[in-house]
Amino acid sequence: MPQESKPQRTRIVLAQPLSPGTILRERYRIVELIGQGGMGAVYKAEDLRLEGRWCAVKEVLPEMYGFTEVTEEIHAQFYQEARVLARLDHPNLPKVSDFFAEEGREYLVMDFIPGMDLESLLLEKRQAGEFLEERQVLIWADQICDALEYLHGQDPPVLHRDIKPANIKVTPEGRIKLVDFGLVKVLTPDDSRTITVVQGRGTAAYTPLEQYGGDTDHTDPRSDIYALGATLYHLLTGVPPADAKERFLHPGSLRPIREINPHVSSRTEQAIAWAMAMHPGDRPPTVRAFRRALLGTDSLQRDYPALVLSRTSWQDALYANRWMLTAVLLLLILAVMMTIFSPTFTHLVK
Repeated sequence: MPQESKPQRTRIVLAQPLSPGTILRERYRIVELIGQGGMGAVYKAEDLRLEGRWCAVKEVLPEMYGFTEVTEEIHAQFYQEARVLARLDHPNLPKVSDFFAEEGREYLVMDFIPGMDLESLLLEKRQAGEFLEERQVLIWADQICDALEYLHGQDPPVLHRDIKPANIKVTPEGRIKLVDFGLVKVLTPDDSRTITVVQGRGTAAYTPLEQYGGDTDHTDPRSDIYALGATLYHLLTGVPPADAKERFLHPGSLRPIREINPHVSSRTEQAIAWAMAMHPGDRPPTVRAFRRALLGTDSLQRDYPALVLSRTSWQDALYANRWMLTAVLLLLILAVMMTIFSPTFTHLVK
């Protein structure tokens, strides 16, 4: 009796990265591989037409989906989203300058951003046994909020969906850049479907529960707000937060920020806890609402002196100024003692 044939499974093989020296579109010479994941890679490249210009080339591999019959659909989605990204222009986002297909792979060309990512800076601090300063983290957060407000304000709105320390770079001038558009998601006006270049679910520690189901589940700007809150949690504590699945299965598994780093203000802790609420309806409705809760202002750069007073509780203010208050108290006690004992001292001298 003939044996029943088993259905053949498509074997997905990780594509080999491009070799240094490879030239794409007769213009971009690959210099080195910056990073590689299951859906493609990012390279540093030299623009042969514009001398001295370096760019980042993001390679998307449609065949990595494992659905070869919808390659044309993925190709169309790539071009539709790439056109959206090419229209974006914001100082905290890399500028997308070109997109094309070559030998069955899709490519997105954008500015190469020099500097270190926040994950590397965080690692340096951890190795030194230190925390990042809250003030510095808030300055970064302010700039990230600028970028997200801009993205969410597009028509249709654009979600990043993979905000994390590794995807945020600080330039030598100190400017924040929100990089890696690999999981950007464009919401159509009726919100009935989505267009996504690379399907993915973000990185566990920073991904809200509603995003675990992939693109079929509902995500909106509040999903980015959760990821931003989780990113700030990590930057301020030095440890990644418990992921959403763990928190769902074991309520209370997310340690309060000030339990790990008591130097963080209660205002910052409360704002981040709000952003990281499990249900989207319990989070800030917009990035602007989160920014006001976190900073007490619409712009940290415009109004930082006022922020310092408004964002700290009176307990935090007392703790921060404890040495000055101690000195003032001692001087006050000395003045009282001199007032009380001055007549007696004068009498003894006479």
